[in-house]
Amino acid sequence: MKWLLVCAALLPLSGMANMLNNNQPNQPGYNPSSQRMQQQMQTQQVQQQRKLQQDQQQQSQQLQRKVQDQRNSASQRVLQTQPGSTTQPSVQQNTN
Repeated sequence: MKWLLVCAALLPLSGMANMLNNNQPNQPGYNPSSQRMQQQMQTQQVQQQRKLQQDQQQQSQQLQRKVQDQRNSASQRVLQTQPGSTTQPSVQQNTN
């Protein structure tokens, strides 16, 4: 009977101990340094993805500007070579 009374008294204490032990360092596989390394790797991956997106966006914008410049140059050449055009074809230097 005393044994049952002692178990009943200790049961709530064991439940509170489990609530306080959130990160469970005594559990197998718990390694704070590996968790920290994993977080650092995830952070680095996110930073690399952002940098890649920025680089891709810049390359896309540069390509769009280059294509637009080529279109404008071609349009200008076509207009200058039309019969009745009063302007002489000019030689444009490529600045890229």
